[in-house]
Amino acid sequence: MNTLDSPASAGSDLADPQPSPSSPRARSRVVEPPAEQRRDQDDDQQDSRPGGVKSLIGRHPIAAIAVVVLIVAALGGGIAWWLHARNFETTDDAFIDTRSVLISPQVTGAITQVAVTDNEVVKAGQLLAKIDPRDYQAAVDQAAAQIQQAQASIDNFTAQIAAQKAQIDAAAKQVTEAQAALKFSGEENQRYQDLVDNGAGTVQRAQQAQSDFTSKKAALDAAEAAQVAAERQIDVLRAQRESAQAQLRAAQAQKETADINLQRTELRAPTNGRIAKLTGAVGALASSGQSIMVLVPLDVWVTANFKETQLQHMKPGQPVEITVDAYGRSFKGHVGSIQAGSGTAFSLLPAENATGNWVKVVQRVPVKITFDQRPDIELGPGMSVEVSVTVKP
Repeated sequence: MNTLDSPASAGSDLADPQPSPSSPRARSRVVEPPAEQRRDQDDDQQDSRPGGVKSLIGRHPIAAIAVVVLIVAALGGGIAWWLHARNFETTDDAFIDTRSVLISPQVTGAITQVAVTDNEVVKAGQLLAKIDPRDYQAAVDQAAAQIQQAQASIDNFTAQIAAQKAQIDAAAKQVTEAQAALKFSGEENQRYQDLVDNGAGTVQRAQQAQSDFTSKKAALDAAEAAQVAAERQIDVLRAQRESAQAQLRAAQAQKETADINLQRTELRAPTNGRIAKLTGAVGALASSGQSIMVLVPLDVWVTANFKETQLQHMKPGQPVEITVDAYGRSFKGHVGSIQAGSGTAFSLLPAENATGNWVKVVQRVPVKITFDQRPDIELGPGMSVEVSVTVKP
């Protein structure tokens, strides 16, 4: 029997018992959240139900309107961009292009003068370089001497022909004279023969008349032969003169060739442009066809390589906006022409698609774009540009 327990203490224990931590009641009191947290959880549960979005909009109307405006603006902007962008075809696979001229001599010789320097702007006809002209000047002089010689031969044969014509006239007169003498001798011979037959003349005189007639006939034959020979000689002289005339034409052709070669010792600009890749130097031996500099014309254009799927609505004459990367400036232009074939079709090693392992690749087609006005900046071949073609204005 425990003498320390008293009714008072027992009653106190029964009135306010202390639960143990492991009892269910104690655990329930420990995990139970506060009232404010329970209200937030109830609000979240209400927001998750179908009527929760409306409740959220009702609590935050300004934010909801802003979200709706942003969504509508994004949709409208996307549609407007699509409607605008479909009217243009753009590419950055484009560059400045031109037909550069390789300046190379057409004759061989030592360079005696280089009249330009790197990147210099030149005009058409301006002297660029000069080759030693002495050999070609000698060829000109030689051809000129041959012309003079041929001309002298022609003049000589012309004079001979004139003299031969005089000889022909003299031969003709001799023939006439011989014919007259023969006629008189024939008549004389006939008279003496008649006298002999009638017994009135001597036989000796008749024989003399017969001999004279025979001599006069021979003289006529000789005169006629001389006339024929003189006429034939003039044909020979004319042929020789024609040969001299042919030699004259050949000498003139050689002279013209020599003059051209002499002119080619001076290399001049064929068009307006700028000098690039200058390799010629004074004293260097320049061979025919060897490039000593490059002339870049001032007239340039743009070659843009569009995908073949971008050419559906593209045609010559459409306006183009050209942006030069080096300067960040834009210029107006237009489509000049579209190449009849893709770029690979004209490459050094064109594609061969007639194989079993064929993979379809979108091809690019070069499009020539010309500037509406010549740009006021220096543009050279190979400079990168971006182009935008208005295919549907």
